[in-house]
Amino acid sequence: MINQIFPATRARRLRQAPFIRELVRETRLAPGQLIQPLFVAETEEAGAIATMPGQQRYTLKDLAKEGKQLAKLGVSAVALFPALNAKLKNATGTEALNPKGLIPRAIGTLKAAAPELGVICDVALDPYTNHGHDGVLTDDGRIENDTSVELLRQQALLLARAGADVVAPSDMMDGRIGTIRTVLERDSRKDTLILAYSAKYASAFYGPFRDAVGSKAALKGDKRTYQMDPANTDEALREVALDIAEGADMVMVKPALPYLDIIRRVKDEFSMPTFAYQVSGEYAMLKTAAANGWLDEKKVVLEALLSIRRAGADAILTYFAKDVAGWLD
Repeated sequence: MINQIFPATRARRLRQAPFIRELVRETRLAPGQLIQPLFVAETEEAGAIATMPGQQRYTLKDLAKEGKQLAKLGVSAVALFPALNAKLKNATGTEALNPKGLIPRAIGTLKAAAPELGVICDVALDPYTNHGHDGVLTDDGRIENDTSVELLRQQALLLARAGADVVAPSDMMDGRIGTIRTVLERDSRKDTLILAYSAKYASAFYGPFRDAVGSKAALKGDKRTYQMDPANTDEALREVALDIAEGADMVMVKPALPYLDIIRRVKDEFSMPTFAYQVSGEYAMLKTAAANGWLDEKKVVLEALLSIRRAGADAILTYFAKDVAGWLD
């Protein structure tokens, strides 16, 4: 008689073949869960972005082509960011309030080219100011919260009137979600969605993005007085709770990979649509490592995005969205 006792459960049985791994897979990644950030520029500012290999600043003509391709691949939405000529920037970012400005025209271009594609528009002043901050600076170098919120209110309304499906305040000023929701309701824009960058950290991973929009060289000081301290987690929950109470439809954690714990806590606490932004620094690291042959690009990108989904993100802003949609097709 053989007295050997075998394990009652062999977990490896559920890993032994592709068909069973597919059947029991807990987390899935699909093109419809991805949002492609796109940089928009006039002709003279358009072109490749050196610190973000494979990304570029699109002219309106090229933006239309890109929108059609993304829609065909099943990507749900794009997030638009302007790269302006320095001559259009000033201390208060007034170009953000120009109804004939670059982003309002970009919205119209995309809606005409790919009407099924969701258009998300950033609400912040940093691409428009000559000091690179998301709000208005006082004479002593502080960010004036309430003055900034008034400008953000006007910017959000302008973008909604231009046809944006989603306005996405990324500025981290206090009270801006409630102010924007109020003005949208009063303007009969009840269906305009608000994606709140609720837990946006003062991260070192934003450098390539600031190159792309031209705010890095101009930035005076840092953004630690309004973006969150990377050491804090409970504070993220307080910020998210405030934005939900003020009328946000979706909340954002940014960056993504260094803050998977925050994504998980936010999703568990609020059960709200929770988005994450795989930011420019995350993209640049993976892209550069792959270009040097140190990592397999497709494998590490898919693994990274799955980890963000597994942490609780319902959707992901990622510069890899187009590539991933092609891989998954």
